[in-house]
Amino acid sequence: MALEIEKWQDVELNRSYVLWGIGILLLVGALSSSVYTVQAESQGVVLRFGQYIKTVDPGLRFKIPFGIDQVEHLPVRRQLKQEYGFGTPGATNDRQHSSTQEQRQERSMVTGDLNAATVEWIIQYRIAQPKLYLFKVRNPGATLRDISESVMRTVVGDRTVDEVITIGRQEIEAEALKQLQTVVNKYELGLSIDQVQLKNVNPPQPVQPSFNEVNQAQQEREKMINVANGEYNKVVPRASGEAQQKIQAAEGYALKRVNEAEGDVSRFNAVFTEYLKAPEVTKQRIYIETMREVIPKLGKKIILDDKASQILPLLQLNPESARSVR
Repeated sequence: MALEIEKWQDVELNRSYVLWGIGILLLVGALSSSVYTVQAESQGVVLRFGQYIKTVDPGLRFKIPFGIDQVEHLPVRRQLKQEYGFGTPGATNDRQHSSTQEQRQERSMVTGDLNAATVEWIIQYRIAQPKLYLFKVRNPGATLRDISESVMRTVVGDRTVDEVITIGRQEIEAEALKQLQTVVNKYELGLSIDQVQLKNVNPPQPVQPSFNEVNQAQQEREKMINVANGEYNKVVPRASGEAQQKIQAAEGYALKRVNEAEGDVSRFNAVFTEYLKAPEVTKQRIYIETMREVIPKLGKKIILDDKASQILPLLQLNPESARSVR
């Protein structure tokens, strides 16, 4: 009897240990499945039994454990890319590019003047509305590829081959961006298209050498025009500056001559006024002043009046003195 009681106690004790173990495991599982982290470049979409509940921002978050709440992480702050007509190896986005066979079909297009062209392009986009991105369209990445190809074929089909290959690239990019964003909004994909960029745009292979020659000739023409404009901008301003300098010098010389003439007139009028007051005195003063300016410029001179009969005692007979006697 005692042995049976002891066995029963051992069974009860083992059952307690098992229950405690199960409880601890459930607690650990609940804690581990109720905590999650949303990365800095992402947002989390919380689903409860598959139904949308809310969208949470980056950080440490909590949810109902045991699979009741599930979280979809979407990189809303990362710029995503899709390539058309070519593919970059090592892409992490499974919809970034298509297969090699599909790439050949994507880049083959017909222009508005019924010529063929090969067009490669990329689009860059972001997930703007996670709820729409997850629930409105079954496969938003594939849908975006189909929309982008349709829009690009429409835009290219409205233009000539020369516009597509040469002068109309920026206009095509802007128009494709506008139309693509309009269709994306209409389908409620929850995406924001940042950029549409044409990459390699070429004519068909048989006529590509001729187009290359035309492009080279156009580039040489633009180069010659730029060189000519540079020479024009260098020579014309310099000639204008020299002409302006000469005009200013002439105007300065004319002003100087006019001022000198006016000064001479004023001085003559002043002298004439004094002459009218005392003619003899004025004449004598003018004569003296004139001789005072002239005689120093003549060198060493001896002036004699008509009564001087002998000048030898007054001279030093040396060659220098003899040359100065007149």
